[in-house]
Amino acid sequence: MNRISIVIGAAVLCAACSRNPEAAAPAAKPETPEPLKATVWTKGGELYLEYPPLVRNRKERFAIHLTRLTDFRAVKDAACEVHLAAPTGQELFPCDPSTHPGIFGANVEPKAAGEARLSIVVHGRDLNETFDVGPVKVATDPASAEKPPESKEETIAFSKEQQWALDFGTQIASEQNLRDNLRVAAETLPRTGGEAVVIAPIAGRAIVDKTFAVGTAVQQGAALASIVPPTTAAGDLAGLQLAEAEAKVALEQAQRDRARAERLLAAGAVPARRAEEARTIEAAGRARLEAAQTRLAQYDATRAADGAEAGVKRFIVRAPISGIVSESSAVSATNVEPGTVLFRIVDIDRLFVSGVVPESEFSKLRQLSGAEIEMPDNGRVRGVSRLVAIGRLVDPETRTVPVTYEIDNGDRRLAVNQTVFLRLLLTPAGMKPALPESAVIDDAGRPVVFVQRGGETFSRRPVTLGVRQNGLVQVLEGINPGDRVVTRGAYLIRLSTMSSAVPAHGHVH
Repeated sequence: MNRISIVIGAAVLCAACSRNPEAAAPAAKPETPEPLKATVWTKGGELYLEYPPLVRNRKERFAIHLTRLTDFRAVKDAACEVHLAAPTGQELFPCDPSTHPGIFGANVEPKAAGEARLSIVVHGRDLNETFDVGPVKVATDPASAEKPPESKEETIAFSKEQQWALDFGTQIASEQNLRDNLRVAAETLPRTGGEAVVIAPIAGRAIVDKTFAVGTAVQQGAALASIVPPTTAAGDLAGLQLAEAEAKVALEQAQRDRARAERLLAAGAVPARRAEEARTIEAAGRARLEAAQTRLAQYDATRAADGAEAGVKRFIVRAPISGIVSESSAVSATNVEPGTVLFRIVDIDRLFVSGVVPESEFSKLRQLSGAEIEMPDNGRVRGVSRLVAIGRLVDPETRTVPVTYEIDNGDRRLAVNQTVFLRLLLTPAGMKPALPESAVIDDAGRPVVFVQRGGETFSRRPVTLGVRQNGLVQVLEGINPGDRVVTRGAYLIRLSTMSSAVPAHGHVH
């Protein structure tokens, strides 16, 4: 057994000694150079380009990624061309039809070495843009080919496929002059002159022909109710009937006298003055009869169940302002006294909004320069019309100071006595980069944003925040004007940095 082991060991040793070391080593694969990358933004689109270093008379494969900046989705319906402009002339290389949304490929084989200007021309229904990549180097041999620059900042990879599939968006940080503000509780109130109380002008019986429920819109001058005044002797029905009968008899006698006087005047037996006196007496008798009949009808109307009687004169009660009915106390066929409240009307097209400022913040009102109202339905803000008053008295119970503004409520989205929030805008803080609040996320207790450095590379930037206004936040430190900041999908980028495994690049070129 030992002898067999010795023989096998010797055979293995001899085979190892006789093997050619060069033949045993695997053939070395040619090293693939790191691709060059370029990102170009225009108003309507984004180009992210990956391509190998260019060498004269060597075919290289370009990977072109196209994004619409209107919705940050992949360009689907379009074609593109690669243009190389050199001093010796221009070369054009068409892109292959896209097999994956947003990704196009092109074979580029430059014929002349030296400096050239690279551009990508895109035309189609989804996008029409010319992306100027800039100057590139076409080398004479691979050894002298262009090398990619070294990154000076640690970056985070987030592929175009991920961006296209998720809710993603960016925005260029621009300087804005935001203002610090105080957010205080407030209440909407009727403005001065925007509330009216409709009262009974006289005593009598109220007549309401139409129901005006609370919330009913009325126009200035609209008839709301009427009042039938009482008779001077409400209980003397017999006297009213006697007055009517006497007036009828007197009118009939006056009519006969007038007719006799006119006949005598025609015969020349009496002067014309006699006929005129007879006509005057007849007219006075007719007026006394009409008055007696009106008093009798008024007496009947005040005793009727609904108070309505044809031919009875009423006092019409009209709306003094346009608005909505906030109180309706008038009841038809009821007796009212002078000063009885029948209706209350509020103008809701223009309101006051009164905010309460804590006593400790009163000194900041010296910097007050405007205000906004947070709408309760969607959180959006609405500007105010004018400052009405700043209270100078501290409420002894709430220790607050009122600040009142007038607002336009023509769309009637605010109700009277509704609770809202009032943002009191202070003196502007100066020009600083401003971003939507959605761009800032909390990362371990510190606010951060993500700046897009290239098509698929992002950098994490801790920021110092300033004032907030109308959905924007001022950034005091951490970014510069012109930085392209992620405004939608920032939290997804943060989650990608927390993954324990780095996923492979997802491109299909």
